[in-house]
Amino acid sequence: MDVAREPLHRSPAEIAEDERFFRWYGDWAPLDPAGLTAFMAGFTRPWWIVGGWSIEAFTGVPREHEDVDLSVLACDLDAFREHVGEEWNLWSNHGGTLRPFDDRHPEVLDVHSQVWVRRSAADPWVIDLPITPDRDGLWTSKRDPDHVAPLDDVTWVSEDGVRYLRPEITLLYKAVLHRPKDDRDLAVTWPLLGAEQQAWLRDAVRRLYPGHDWLERMT
Repeated sequence: MDVAREPLHRSPAEIAEDERFFRWYGDWAPLDPAGLTAFMAGFTRPWWIVGGWSIEAFTGVPREHEDVDLSVLACDLDAFREHVGEEWNLWSNHGGTLRPFDDRHPEVLDVHSQVWVRRSAADPWVIDLPITPDRDGLWTSKRDPDHVAPLDDVTWVSEDGVRYLRPEITLLYKAVLHRPKDDRDLAVTWPLLGAEQQAWLRDAVRRLYPGHDWLERMT
């Protein structure tokens, strides 16, 4: 039986931006975590899920999702490209500029950007891969470059063996975007966080985004 999912709330600006995206870049038919796990089977380097699916995995509260966000360390991008082989097309996306990520262009446009995955130009995108920068193989935060840690310290593994970004770190990434779905994800996650997780998130938001609306809600 399909899980009843809370509808995704989007602002008029988000809806307009989505319509513009589809006109320029094409449709999405994103994988879910189970599909992504099958896609990544045999990949020998670490990978994990970030974004809204990582919040759902932690809270157990389902909602609609626009995509699935896979991440790997920047140092493992070549291994990822080898893993997908010729069956899938990889595109480096930076600020709306797209370039193939293949043998002709073996470097991404920017390690702080994304890689999009689809089977061909006639097919929809299935994976959004926000790249995680690394320092000598250590996870490095895009929001706070001073936050460098072993991957095991910033992720957790579910009972079915899927690795996810820790919820408080996911929320810090969402704070800067502050979309309706991000506000919703804070609301369902905050009461489930431990005291140390709450303190870490509150302090990080206060330090990086002084005066943020979320600070009043994180009490």
